[in-house]
Amino acid sequence: QVHLVESGGGLVQPGGSLRLSCAASPSTDTFNWMGWYRQAPGKQRELVALISNLGSTNYDESVEGRFTISRDRPWRSLYLQMNDLTPDDTAIYYCNAYSAGANYWGQGTQVTVSS
Repeated sequence: QVHLVESGGGLVQPGGSLRLSCAASPSTDTFNWMGWYRQAPGKQRELVALISNLGSTNYDESVEGRFTISRDRPWRSLYLQMNDLTPDDTAIYYCNAYSAGANYWGQGTQVTVSS
């Protein structure tokens, strides 16, 4: 069983930055990919960014150029550097990992962008 624990959320002003972290326990080299999703109040959970086990990345167009996903090898920690935040980025951010047909989720961390 894999456990994912997010951290780094909080309250930030528009234009500010935050760095989210996701710790995987146990660390493993078997994930096909890991990613960040978010869910705003009243909205469906949506993909923010993905990174594969080969290091290729994919971003939602709303965060392209502002957010950067990265990870340690083997999969021990996943990161999301978020810059130039706007109120539209306010949501609960979830860490996700996929391996051999199994989908794992963290408990989420709240990001609030407000002045």
